[in-house]
Amino acid sequence: MKKKMSSSLLKEMGELSVNNQTGERTKSFLLVDENEILQVEDEGSFVERLGTTGEEAVKVLSIFGNTGDGKSHTLNATFFEGREVFPTSESQDSCTVGVWAAFDPSLSLIVLDTEGLLGATAKQSQRLRLLLKVLAVSDVVIYRTRAERLHNDLFRFLGNASQAYLKHFTGELRAMSDRCGLEVPLSSLGPAVVIFHETSNTKLLGSDSRAPGGAERLLQKRFHELGLSTEAFNSVEYVGTRTIAPPTDFSGFLQAVRRRARNTSTRSPRPPAIVYSALKALSMRFNGEITDDRIPTSSFFPDEYFSCSDVCLSCGARCKNSMNHLKDNIPHLAGGRCRYSHQYNNKVLICRMCYERGLEVTVVPKTSASTDSQWFGLANYAWSGYVLECPNCGIIYRSRQYWTGNQDPERTVVRPEIKHVWFGNEAFLNDNSNGAQRVLDSVNCMIQSVTEYSTGPTKAVTSWLTDQVAPAYWTPNSQITECHQCKKAFEEGERRHHCRSCGEGFCDLCSAKSMPVPERGWGNTAVRVCNICFRTGGNSTGKELEATRDGKGLLARRITEVAQSTLDVMTSAVEYPLGFVKDAARPEYWVPDHKLVKCHGCEKPFTPTTAKHHCRACGQGFCGQCSPEVRPVPSRGWDHPVRVCLDCSKKKGEL
Repeated sequence: MKKKMSSSLLKEMGELSVNNQTGERTKSFLLVDENEILQVEDEGSFVERLGTTGEEAVKVLSIFGNTGDGKSHTLNATFFEGREVFPTSESQDSCTVGVWAAFDPSLSLIVLDTEGLLGATAKQSQRLRLLLKVLAVSDVVIYRTRAERLHNDLFRFLGNASQAYLKHFTGELRAMSDRCGLEVPLSSLGPAVVIFHETSNTKLLGSDSRAPGGAERLLQKRFHELGLSTEAFNSVEYVGTRTIAPPTDFSGFLQAVRRRARNTSTRSPRPPAIVYSALKALSMRFNGEITDDRIPTSSFFPDEYFSCSDVCLSCGARCKNSMNHLKDNIPHLAGGRCRYSHQYNNKVLICRMCYERGLEVTVVPKTSASTDSQWFGLANYAWSGYVLECPNCGIIYRSRQYWTGNQDPERTVVRPEIKHVWFGNEAFLNDNSNGAQRVLDSVNCMIQSVTEYSTGPTKAVTSWLTDQVAPAYWTPNSQITECHQCKKAFEEGERRHHCRSCGEGFCDLCSAKSMPVPERGWGNTAVRVCNICFRTGGNSTGKELEATRDGKGLLARRITEVAQSTLDVMTSAVEYPLGFVKDAARPEYWVPDHKLVKCHGCEKPFTPTTAKHHCRACGQGFCGQCSPEVRPVPSRGWDHPVRVCLDCSKKKGEL
């Protein structure tokens, strides 16, 4: 006759075994008593008795087996270094009544020890209720047996457990799977089963089989012969150990448990409070006779129990978080490093100075800084290249800042990182997939702006820009009213040319010559000079030459002339092979041209002669009448005014 402890003694032991959160001692506590009553009042008490902070992500392991097979001893030896966290006894009587719990911080496991009475015939309904509660909250189920051979009661217990699990939980699992969009079989959502078998005189199961997975194959054969199934379980694994002389070797068993606990392919770790909430819901549901027609009024399978089904579009890695984590503003997380994919362009640049201060600030190549005006920003881009601007550190890099010997930004001011790409997360792709198109739009904006204005104002703007970078010896454009040689008055909009030697302003006919002017710093290439200086070989004064040797004003002008050449080349690239360049530069979120059969706004069909315009905000295709507005779209990386549709133009606070 088995010796049972009284309820008062069990409660006393439970109070004595509460973890004190200091790590000095670890004891188990009574979670569910022999009358199926939950012994923990609330989530806070549950977390406190486990001895955790409540912030850890945990999984649940439970153990079953016949009385006297050493379940409690196995848990103590495997997870708690042999300390008697769970009570044990040298007698064959059951030392565990109800369900006891303890926490293993090394594996982040809540360990549940069950009473060894499941093989008896009495109180079948009560044992079924207990079984369903424990199975539902468990991620890993251990069946511990110590015998020379695997007996039929092991297979019947697991087969009946699988049948009961499917009978009472299939509806809720299917509803949860549909709700969260999980495209996996229901069997993969159940717990993993590990059969831990210890023998003394006989060989372990499958030791004579040379085929891989021999033990598991033999297990399934036995289940089939008995007309049983393990369909509800994620997997069934066999772990055997042969003990000729004590102590028992638990290393193989621990390795299997560690592998299952760290597997997040379908089940995800969750806070301990979620485990308690699920157990409480189960206790309320299974608190009386279990009938076949009972319809659950609410689901006790929290979304946090199962893993997010999303995979990285670039490397295929699964998200490690629980499903529906995005509703809590928790981003996707993968375990390993991603690989670069040209399709997604998933390399981002992190400001190195901010990173060294513990911040992760992403910088994106832009055509202009936030402080630049539209005209000056685009002109600055033409001769200084793209800019990297950190919101904390300001401008940290320009691609053509030094023209010769420019340093690689990835070695100096930024650190590259390859990021995972998740479906539906456009925020990352937006900033990194439209760099080429931003360049084209910047040049188009400048060209269109020039052609839209009259010649006079355009020349005035050009003259002003030229004066900003002109050498000190040049006569300002505003003071040049006539040609310095022929004295012909300049008409409105007529271009004024500076002689690189004397710095005076001339008409085109009086400055048609070119030659090197080394005394002015123009020694490598022939530059524009007036006819007089060409004949005399230059007439610079000593004071002017001294300023020239000091380098005042020359660098900016040389940059300007290179920029002018750059603009000419870029203008040709836009005007001549525009269709080809646009196809290569199209951002990922744009609807391809071949799919645009009608305007997304007025739904008027496109004809071969109708221009198709992409809205820079939404990426849809529109006709000219439905996309007449221009404005910056910073959320998509367009810092200057670009074409948007009428609907997006109304969303001024969202672009």
